[in-house]
Amino acid sequence: MMQASRRRRVMPALWRGRANRASPREGMPPAACPITGAEAALVQEIPAGLLRGLWRRSFGVDPTPAPVRTGLWRAPSGLVFFAPAAEGDAAFYAALYARLEADGRLRRAGRDRAEYPYAAARIRDGDAVLEVGAGAGAFARLIPGARYLGLDPNAAAYPSRDATIVAESLAAHAARHAGAYDVACAFQVIEHVADPVAMARDMARCVRPGGLVMLGAPTWPSAMTAIPNFVLNAPPHHLSWWSEGAMAALAARCGWAVEEIRALPPVAAQPLIHWMGRLAPVKTRPEGPFFAHRIGWHASLAAAALAARLAAALLPFPRDAAPMFVLMVARKP
Repeated sequence: MMQASRRRRVMPALWRGRANRASPREGMPPAACPITGAEAALVQEIPAGLLRGLWRRSFGVDPTPAPVRTGLWRAPSGLVFFAPAAEGDAAFYAALYARLEADGRLRRAGRDRAEYPYAAARIRDGDAVLEVGAGAGAFARLIPGARYLGLDPNAAAYPSRDATIVAESLAAHAARHAGAYDVACAFQVIEHVADPVAMARDMARCVRPGGLVMLGAPTWPSAMTAIPNFVLNAPPHHLSWWSEGAMAALAARCGWAVEEIRALPPVAAQPLIHWMGRLAPVKTRPEGPFFAHRIGWHASLAAAALAARLAAALLPFPRDAAPMFVLMVARKP
């Protein structure tokens, strides 16, 4: 009894309490695929307290809106998604971006993305290009001959942005600029939204008939999903995990003609997640679970973060890095 009492005292207060355990009461209500509406299979339940604790310990931020007991689901389309789950609000992203910007991670992430060179090769001089979730507009430097506009609801988080980045919602922009663009693109944005079909359709609405829609997202399974308790890949930040099959299903739902779906490795400018997934002492299985209150998992996450920083500083980025992203290029009829 004294040993048990001592263990309870030394456990971090963050992980105490019933809120951090899966509830034994009724199971999760059924969830449907956000793309097709087909019934999805439950991968695991995730207690609200676990998500809240992981965000506080990993990034020093409070997730808002507050997490609820959620499920991670796998759909026949190949999409893995969280439900119920809500998109992060402005307060959450302001706090998270401030934390990431403190050590330059936000600048590095926005400077180069795996999708950029492949998407830029599809754009011709003179094309009108809309980028959704544009950040500071780093993609624009790769397409200097295009007429570029970027949308980002958190544009104020990027002090280096220029006048080509506006803080306007995609839905509002689509209502005023239907058919105004040759290309609409979004890189690592669709995984943040609760309704990916609505986002995809609004992007297509902005494009002229015969124009291109390009979408990139982190893929599953990958080094990112191999890291146990990696909360950056969870609500309210990431609400879905994508695959080639999921991208094809989205194109079919929207009535687009797919020209290419390509799996892409990470880039050297963003090495930490690759190294964390590669060096984590404990790795998740592709079928899950991915989040759990296990001491070994918490310790593995901390060790992976430390090892990744050392590897990124001392080792060349490997040329054989496994895919971590997926890019779809599709044409509007």
